Amino acid sequence: MRDRADFERYVEQRSDRLLRTAYLLCRNWATAEDLVQTALAKAWTAWRRVGDDPDPYVYRILANTHATWWRRRWRGEQPTASPPEPAVADAADALGSRAAVRQALACLPPRQRAVIVLRYFADLGDAEIAEILGCTPATVRSQASRALARLRVDPAARSAMSLEG
Repeated sequence: MRDRADFERYVEQRSDRLLRTAYLLCRNWATAEDLVQTALAKAWTAWRRVGDDPDPYVYRILANTHATWWRRRWRGEQPTASPPEPAVADAADALGSRAAVRQALACLPPRQRAVIVLRYFADLGDAEIAEILGCTPATVRSQASRALARLRVDPAARSAMSLEG
């Protein structure tokens, strides 16, 4: 995976999955699109060094960039009394289960949310998640366990999840 054609093929095949993963991390479609674009731009600059399986590398960029943005809390935009253009309704809001999952994920701290999203929505194993997040597989398992326990106990998360079933 060292040339432009490989990168373009990778982007065509994986951008939808990367976008869904990014959305579950940040819970905003516009920010998720920016996050994926930034992650792919960073991946392109290092594409010659990426091995045969670029997924762990790109997911790590995605998770680290999201963490950086979350810590920095960008203040470049100023709120106004009325939005400059009308808001577009999110089609996913029409489905109750998707909204319930988003609400439940919002109840989790960023690190636990990243583990849950990468494990259950990106279908990655503990070792891959650990590599992406820069921790050990045992830490991934403990974060997943804590997140699932929190989702079972937290009334807001439990009510959000009860809407799903």
